[in-house]
Amino acid sequence: MAKIFLTLTLTLFFTQTLNSNEIHGTPRIIDGDTLSINAKKIRLAGIDAPEIKQQCKKPLLKISGIIGFQFNKDYKCGVTAKIKLKDKINISKIKCISLSKDRYKRFLATCYKDKINLNKWMVRNGYAVAYRRYSKDYVSDENYAKENKLGIWEGSFMRPEKWRKLN
Repeated sequence: MAKIFLTLTLTLFFTQTLNSNEIHGTPRIIDGDTLSINAKKIRLAGIDAPEIKQQCKKPLLKISGIIGFQFNKDYKCGVTAKIKLKDKINISKIKCISLSKDRYKRFLATCYKDKINLNKWMVRNGYAVAYRRYSKDYVSDENYAKENKLGIWEGSFMRPEKWRKLN
């Protein structure tokens, strides 16, 4: 029984290793969840960032009192997500580990700057949401950003997937 388990474990390990691609280099940031390294287009797996043309709202002025009122300001949250990812990487070399490709032939990957999981960092800081349709990996990070009103959670926004369908 132990021999069968060991064989299955090793088979799974080597299959994943053979099917994975490690991509290293200094990326060109396309948007908050897409980048390119050495002409390889990479989609950050398990997350969904606002689109470049997407607008979100954030509080500009809050008035407390009996009625309470808040003035909101539109801002380009997709552009902000791109800038935050670019600033975080800061012309460093990163490593992306991909196990598959999407329908657009982009590598679906988890990317790291040193030991920082960039996918997780984007969601945990409120610059992207957990892409629940494909993964539950970053749901707790989304909850953290939401509870702490970080990034897009400071105001209001339409989930990127819904925004794409409507635009």
